[in-house]
Amino acid sequence: MGLSKVSIIEALVKQIKEEMLPDIDPYSFVSASAYDTAWLAMVPADSDQTCPMFKECLEWVVNNQTKVGCWGECVDTIDTLSATLACVIAIHKWSIGANNIKRGLDFVQENAEKILRKTEDHFPRWFTIIFPGMIELARKVGIQLAFPSQLNAFLLDIFHKRQLLLDTEELIGNQYYPPLLSYLEALPPSYDVSERDITMNLNGDGSLFQSPAATASAFMATGNERSLSYLQTVVGRCANGVPPTFPMDEELIRLCLVNQLQRLGLANHFTHEIEEILVQIYRNYKTLEWLDKASNNIVDVGIQLHKDSLAFRLLRMHGYSISPRHFCWFLNNQEVRAQIEENQGYFTISMLNVYRATDLMFPGENEVEEARSFCRKVLEKIILKDSSLASTGLNKM
Repeated sequence: MGLSKVSIIEALVKQIKEEMLPDIDPYSFVSASAYDTAWLAMVPADSDQTCPMFKECLEWVVNNQTKVGCWGECVDTIDTLSATLACVIAIHKWSIGANNIKRGLDFVQENAEKILRKTEDHFPRWFTIIFPGMIELARKVGIQLAFPSQLNAFLLDIFHKRQLLLDTEELIGNQYYPPLLSYLEALPPSYDVSERDITMNLNGDGSLFQSPAATASAFMATGNERSLSYLQTVVGRCANGVPPTFPMDEELIRLCLVNQLQRLGLANHFTHEIEEILVQIYRNYKTLEWLDKASNNIVDVGIQLHKDSLAFRLLRMHGYSISPRHFCWFLNNQEVRAQIEENQGYFTISMLNVYRATDLMFPGENEVEEARSFCRKVLEKIILKDSSLASTGLNKM
């Protein structure tokens, strides 16, 4: 007799617990960044400059091209364009995978216009820096890019916007956004970055702003041993492709794991493991008598809001007593509120998580009501922007 569906599920759950959950390595649940993995794949070995230092990263790139020819989790988003170009450059550098290169270039050249026009009114800052940088690097190493002629003016506009950023911002020192140096790998050759600029701004762990891609570029430019140690640590910890940032907030990863198990309807099979995670999260939050969210950096704020709202929602759902101040802190920070309103697209996921957290509001929690109202307004504006794109038919091209 065949196994019942219940028996099959129980067997799979047992296998997952045995293989993945004994030590719960958070990084085993983090999706790889094709863009950053490609940059580590470009690093040459010290002993032989004709071979990659991180062969496993190059193998990951070769083996993780999608059926349509791109790299990345979503085939119709702007980050796919940058990731695909970076992967093509990495493969081209080591003179392998001619078919991978052709398929990748075909995807970029055939889909760039459709993807770019979906977002043309609000390109994020990172894309304005990285995408032109990947185009320049591809051409520098001899990769032929042939975009449709009708896209030329559009591309020139993106390059122009990048130049405005380069002309008006300092290499280091932007209060709200990641500094230009954190995109070292994508800065144009004409932008003068000295070895001293790089080494003076390395983190204690040897990274350049905890970016694997930027640190790979920094190591290739300087040969700094601390940067090399950082890259080796990243690859050693994240064997299946590297993340976009390292190290990551491991508490946030565990919270996302619990959230995903609940969304999949599998929480009942992992009650003990979920409880262990939430007990530790709750203990950590209870030790914080007050929260000092001093950073107004857009990346830090987004991650912190995501984490705090997710923790609040999951802890209340499981019966823990937790104060709304743990995720409503942004309401009293006018600079943070302004950043959210000015960069609505970037904060979409954070605002959605905050809004979901307010579903667990108790009577009389006025700050939670205020947070719900604020998030609703931001999300409605985001939806209106998407609606305006839909009305033009651009999202159907």
